[in-house]
Amino acid sequence: MTFRHRALATAGALAVLLAVEPLAAPVAAHDGPIETTPPDERDLWVSLGARVHGGFGSLIAAGIRIGDDARRRLGAAPRELDVTYFSSPGAPCPCIVDGVMIATRASPGQATLRVSDAPAGDTLFGRVVIRHKPSGRTLEYAVPAAIWPRLRDINKETTGAGRWDAVMAISAAEMMTVRELPPAPPAPKP
Repeated sequence: MTFRHRALATAGALAVLLAVEPLAAPVAAHDGPIETTPPDERDLWVSLGARVHGGFGSLIAAGIRIGDDARRRLGAAPRELDVTYFSSPGAPCPCIVDGVMIATRASPGQATLRVSDAPAGDTLFGRVVIRHKPSGRTLEYAVPAAIWPRLRDINKETTGAGRWDAVMAISAAEMMTVRELPPAPPAPKP
């Protein structure tokens, strides 16, 4: 290989490294409420939601919002939350739970996430019970049935980012009610 070929190969490798390296660099985490997430982090949430669920709609964004709120309120680290989702017969699917799964990192494979056969309740679109395993603290999120028409209409927005922004613009009081349930016993340590 001549000097010229080595120089071109080195320049090409450097160009690839410079193009790929920023993609591998971690994005600084946003520590504020999920509703104020900057666009670069929002786009990561949207991408992950689309990959996990097969598309990114308003219900995924709502689930991420609920899961992140619980994680923050409970001060939970990854793998410390146990989630049970209750759906309404009027809900088209329990899609909210996929967003909750993404935000809490709970999963069926870890036996920390399940969809109950029991209904959410007469006036509810969905209900999420999230327990912090180390402390036993438990939060219940009730999503009112009245929010469904608005969430459905948000899905007319053509982009995931637009759907995210629309869901995050809904007031917390309109989106959900949160209450702390009596503490459950902490999970036993293995």
